[in-house]
Amino acid sequence: MEPLRIGTRDSRLALWQAEQVAALLHSAAVLNDIVPVKSDGDIDLRTPLYEMGVQGIFTRSLDIALLQGKIDIAVHSMKDVPTALPDGIVQAAVLERGNHKDLLVFHPAQESIDLENGIHTIATSSIRRSAQWLYRFPHHTMVNLRGNVNTRMQKLSDSDWQGAIFAAAGLERIGLKPSNSVELDWMLSAPAQGAIMVVCRENDQRAREVCMTFNHQPTEICTGAEREFLRELMGGCTMPISARACLNGDNIEFHGSILTVDGKKKAEVKKNRQAGDYAELGKIAAKELLQNGGMEIIKTFRNVG
Repeated sequence: MEPLRIGTRDSRLALWQAEQVAALLHSAAVLNDIVPVKSDGDIDLRTPLYEMGVQGIFTRSLDIALLQGKIDIAVHSMKDVPTALPDGIVQAAVLERGNHKDLLVFHPAQESIDLENGIHTIATSSIRRSAQWLYRFPHHTMVNLRGNVNTRMQKLSDSDWQGAIFAAAGLERIGLKPSNSVELDWMLSAPAQGAIMVVCRENDQRAREVCMTFNHQPTEICTGAEREFLRELMGGCTMPISARACLNGDNIEFHGSILTVDGKKKAEVKKNRQAGDYAELGKIAAKELLQNGGMEIIKTFRNVG
């Protein structure tokens, strides 16, 4: 039988993720090859993600390769995947979630920062992180930081910024988490942050059956609720939307929020529901958020009164 071709971005982190899937396939006695594919988000490293105006900026090239039959499955950071997959592509598996938190990395010359005092410059590629940071520290300055993990770490070292915000899971997975960093327990993560998604062609029964053997259901449930919340709000990289679902016995505890870009306004929602209704939970939480200040914030993005 032909090896299963695993499509991935060619960054160090993306290749690490693909290698985890390759190992799982190997454990299932499935031959496989890793096929790197360059994404649009990796080619343009200067334009802020939210200004590129396209959902799926890091997944589109892999989607095309998948639909053209150049690869058999694609591996994505789940938070980068649009809530509506392209026609002909389906979610085949979700791996067990890693660290979902965001991480503040200090400039190498600094061991810590007195965040409450002084005007500091903090870098991030995420409009969500920027908005939450400004909500908490309105006197700080945020700057755009693009590139893969290694590139962003180098840019921080070469800058006069005091720090930069990263996904903790990414730095941990490739062994780059610095000692002079701190997890931001107060920052609500992106929907599905820390999780890895595998997709395949809808009509590829072999790929679907093989991938389901390593699907992690608790992660699938929690990320499903978070992504349904995002879908209902019709958000993406252009809106500072956050969501975190946690299983607690038979229940899911859910916390979601949306902010204005400048961090001056925030709407949030907290819900608890049985795990079997995870998709419905995401929808209900989104509708409640919209009724309690969320719609007014969304209107600022749509330029309507």
